[in-house]
Parts: sequence; C-alpha cells; structure tokens
Amino acid sequence: MTAWFTILRDHSVVRVSAAAIFLYGFAGAATSPYQAVIGIRELGLSDSAYAAISFTASVAHVLIAVVSGYLSDRYQSYRKPLVFVSAFGLVGYGLIWLNPTQMTFALATIFPLALFHATNSMLFGNVRTQTARFAPDEAAIANALMRMMVSLSWVLVPGIVGLILARHDSMMTAYLIAATFAGCCMLTIALGLKPDTSAPVRQHVPALPDLLGVLSRGMVLRIAGVALITQVLTVNAMVLPLIVTGRANGVASDIGFLVGMVALLEVVFMVIWAAIMRHMHLTIALAVSAVLYLGYLLAIAGASAPWHVYMASVIAGIAAAGIISLPISYLLDLIRDRPGLSASLIAVNMFLGAGLGSMVFALGTAIGGYGTAAVLGGVAGVLGAGLLVVLERRI
Repeated sequence: MTAWFTILRDHSVVRVSAAAIFLYGFAGAATSPYQAVIGIRELGLSDSAYAAISFTASVAHVLIAVVSGYLSDRYQSYRKPLVFVSAFGLVGYGLIWLNPTQMTFALATIFPLALFHATNSMLFGNVRTQTARFAPDEAAIANALMRMMVSLSWVLVPGIVGLILARHDSMMTAYLIAATFAGCCMLTIALGLKPDTSAPVRQHVPALPDLLGVLSRGMVLRIAGVALITQVLTVNAMVLPLIVTGRANGVASDIGFLVGMVALLEVVFMVIWAAIMRHMHLTIALAVSAVLYLGYLLAIAGASAPWHVYMASVIAGIAAAGIISLPISYLLDLIRDRPGLSASLIAVNMFLGAGLGSMVFALGTAIGGYGTAAVLGGVAGVLGAGLLVVLERRI
C-alpha cells in the first residue's frame, strides 16, 4: 500500500483526479439505482419511452466521449474541457430536481447529463498523460486507484441516499444530492488541476480520417474482446435480481445487501489485482477473472436459496474487481500517444458491453430462462478473454 500513498502524495494530477472521480461516482450512485423508478413510476414514462431515453443517452455519451477525447489530444488541453463537461452535471441533475417533468427528464438525460458522464473517461485520459512517464506497475496502480474511487462511492452512497429518500414522499431529492456532488466535482477540477500549459497543436488533419486512422483490424478485435468480457457485468445486473427473488427464494433487501457486499469486495481486490499485475501478464489476469466470473454465474444459475447466492458473490467480488479495473489499463494502452482518445474507449467499451449483455440476456431467456442467460454470459466472457490472449501472443 506504500506505493499507492506515494503516488497520491507525489502526483497532484492523480490526487485531484481521484478526488474528482470519487465525487463523480457519488453523483451517479445517488441517482442510478433510482433512475428507472423515478422516470417510470414518479414521472409516468412508459417502459418503452424510458428505454428509448436511456439508449439515446448512451449513444450520446459515447459520441461525446470520443469527440471530447479527440479534441483534448488534438489541442493538448484537458483541464478546460474537464471543467466544461463536469459543469453539466450540476445543470442536468439540477434541472430535473427543479422541474420534474417527463420532458425535462428526457432532455436533461440525453444532453447535459450525457456531457457530464464524459467526465469519467476524460479524467482517466488526464491521468494517462501523467502515467505515460510512470513505471508500468505505478501506472497500473494509478489506474486501479481511479477505478477504486468509483467503486468506493457505490459502497457508501446508495444506502445513505436510500435512508434519506425513505423520509420523503418523492425520490426527486436524489437529483438534488447528485447536483450537489456534481458541483463539488466541477469545483475540484477547476481549483485543483493546474492550468493547461501551452503546447503545439497537432498537425491539422481532417477529423474523420484522423479518427479512422488510429483504428486497425487488430484494435477492433481487441475492443470486441474486452466488450465480450465486460458484458458479463450487464448480464449479471439483469439476472441477479430476478434469480434472487425467483428460484433462490430471496427478498428485495437481499439484492441491496449483495450489491453492497460485492462492491466492498471489489475495492479490496482491486488493490490485490494491482499487486498481482507485477507478476502476471494483463491478458492472463483478464482470462483468470473471466473464468472466475463464469464460475460465479454457473453457481447463481443453479441457486435455490439466498445463501447460495451470498456464497457465490464472494467469487463475484474477486472476479469483478479484475473485470472492472484491468480492462481500463488495457484500453488506455491501445493508443498510447493519444491519451484522450484512448480513454474514450472506456465509454465505447461500456456501451458495447451493455449492448452485448442485453443481447445475451435476450437470447438466454428465450432459450431457457435466467439461469441459461447467466451461463451464456459467462461463456461469452471467457471467449472474449481467449480472443485477447490469442491476439497478444501473435505480437
């Protein structure tokens, strides 16, 4: 742990970015668990309308993340774009709280909040500009530290916000809490990060050819492999509540306890995975994580009591820590000389992983139910890890 504290002490960019992404995670954790309930039950959106808003917001988030990362690289500027996008968290969450209507919810989710969520990948890109000069193990620690801050916020916030909301008739207070955290995130970036130093602008190349120029067949396959691994998280998020309250005979409170338990284990095992990475190739570590997660999904697929899921969730915490943190280092290294653009791959991966996970869930439930979907998701994750191992061995 000494190396972790040393990096925080000696590198203000990492220190400030970690604090900012912690606050960013607070804002997301305050609203995400309740967003569907607020949109559908409080504001009266139909299931299909809510799904359309969520999908459109996801597409907007990916496009904004890629464009903002590209522009940050091109103009060698990270602080100003970060201040700009982080300000929209205060705007988006604040608008929904001040004027809770269907139209406001839709517009704020698709536009200002999609901009705000680009803060996540841009903070990773900002740190990547510094870790390029670090030793490999130090860079891995810095990336793990950033992701751990997000997980830690999810350990703390949902339960606290839930207790606050229990005292109110409306869940809209969650958006006031999120707006407050988003404002603190923006202030942390504005006051903590040093002004951008002047640097020569990259030679002018038309934007679209420049973006396409960094892609290659091998890179596309690598992105697909990572997405296959991370889709297991989407599949689990869909099947876990249904299995727990279904064939496992659990209750709704079990879901909250399980999510919090796994998030806490993730924080602990992210530290352990960072230490393991000093002695293991990244793709092998991803393969181990994927195999462990397959074991977890197999276990919950056959669960018939809540304690079965609780026992299996210990494995989930170990594996999820690797699946969440390790792909970040892998994606950031795909375009080493373009930290902003490489960091935008995090958003691309989240989008692709969610899409693939949704398709696996639909296929699995059509074939045999929630257990089948869980197993198919785990198998697809292992196949993705195998693809990365094969690709890296060809280098």
